[in-house]
Amino acid sequence: MSRTAEEIGRTEIGPRPLPPLGEQRAATNLTVVDTVLDNGLRVIAVHQPTVPMVEVRLRIPFAGAEAGHAATAEVLAAAILTGTESRDRVAVDTELALVGGELSAAVDPELLSLGGNALASGFDTLLAVLADALTGATYADDEVAGEKARLIERITVARSKPNVIARQALQRHRYGDHPFTRELPEAADVAKVEPADVRALHQAAVLPRGSVLVLVGDVEPERAIAGAAAALGGWQSEASASVLPALPPVTPGDLLVIDRPGAVQSQIRLSAQSISRTDPRYPALQLANLAFGGFFSSRLVENIREDKGYTYHARSYPEFTPDGATLLIDTDTASDVTAAALLEIRYELGRFALVALEEAEVDIVRQYAIGSLLTSTSSQGGLASQIAALAVLGLGVEWLVGHPDRLKAVTAADVTEAAREFFAPTRFTGVIVGDVSKLAPLDRIGGVRFP
Repeated sequence: MSRTAEEIGRTEIGPRPLPPLGEQRAATNLTVVDTVLDNGLRVIAVHQPTVPMVEVRLRIPFAGAEAGHAATAEVLAAAILTGTESRDRVAVDTELALVGGELSAAVDPELLSLGGNALASGFDTLLAVLADALTGATYADDEVAGEKARLIERITVARSKPNVIARQALQRHRYGDHPFTRELPEAADVAKVEPADVRALHQAAVLPRGSVLVLVGDVEPERAIAGAAAALGGWQSEASASVLPALPPVTPGDLLVIDRPGAVQSQIRLSAQSISRTDPRYPALQLANLAFGGFFSSRLVENIREDKGYTYHARSYPEFTPDGATLLIDTDTASDVTAAALLEIRYELGRFALVALEEAEVDIVRQYAIGSLLTSTSSQGGLASQIAALAVLGLGVEWLVGHPDRLKAVTAADVTEAAREFFAPTRFTGVIVGDVSKLAPLDRIGGVRFP
């Protein structure tokens, strides 16, 4: 006789108790070499032989103050792997495919990022193709033209999306005309980019000094370092990669309403100044953020999604930059309940900053934080990406390995103090993007500035 899962999970007196969670442990047996090559490139190699693969992540500081920098950088990232003096696009793709490999590139206002993977037996090939792109990318006229056309189409579509409009509005509200705000260039600016512009930017800005290369996988660290030194020895410059100028701190204040006529939804985006991962208060703040809006069972989600039904999605999260961090809260909601949703967000922020958290709530988010970290670093790709993200902030593998213990040491009182210090409603500013003609109720709750 078979029983259902529900029957198995219950007894005559009620549900069976869940077994206690086992202890969550970070990987402490990683073999790591962290060094700087003669050309100024920092290389972090980690031996993780879970599968016979190797992951590579390269992060090059890539800031630019010129108005056209973002457009040229986007074209560069799209075309850097389309051919070199010794390999055309087909040869690049074929050579990588023969070793089960791939490479891709992306750019943002801070970094040019290249990443990929290959079979461990193809490690040297992967590095050779990467090095060839870094030192010999040709940006052929026809390749640049094709990538420009695709970029213009993608940018045109992206700039019409509400979440992109809201992000751009928030960036301008927080930072004015700082280069950090130029996350998506204008399609017209991309159309003006010439192959010569891309080649000049590569020559001036694709530099090893100040950049970070992360190698994770089934290769001994010493062998990985030697391979990187051999492959990238020809990538040379006395100049250093260009980092963003420091961001101004986020100034608390009214929310700015951005008119989007005809919109049926509003995008609510709030932001406040925060702290970096190296601050001793960070573990407590991380848990406080999770409790407020950092995962599905958080207070914010329970209120405006589960209880009120104002939105399908709401979250709070940190955004890290090389010199600091901010807290962000975002949600999208129907125009007619925008004011009500904002009122509930402010209510949750106020309650969070005033009422002490209970031990049980802190224990839940602690388990979630540690479990999420261990899950995200259990694969070679996840570990490589985590290390690369930390490395550009000046941190190493030891920070990652030691973080679960820091989270375990946080008390409910610590999290309560972080909530009081960082989540008070008066610390935030932000934007609301929507149809102004439908948002008059916002004026009744104050703290909102209309155009």
